[in-house]
Amino acid sequence: MINMADKQDSETFEQKMAKLETIVNQLEQGNVSLEDSMSKFKTGIELSEDLQKTLTTAEHTMAKMMDDDGHEVAFEKPKQSKDDEDGQQAD
Repeated sequence: MINMADKQDSETFEQKMAKLETIVNQLEQGNVSLEDSMSKFKTGIELSEDLQKTLTTAEHTMAKMMDDDGHEVAFEKPKQSKDDEDGQQAD
């Protein structure tokens, strides 16, 4: 038997998002029994938490770079030097 967590792990972010949107639409329509609504709500919460974790991980991954020595450093937009602001080239 396939565990719900294992099944969610094999799905792409987009597939999980589509599934969550379907659940939200079904719950908004209100044509679902109370028991089914509770089950769908629980699944929706699990999907939402999983999607948030994926986004957080992606955000952290994209915010890192490697410096010249191979160490990770936080990604920052390069600051303009005074010479760059004046239109002069730094040597």
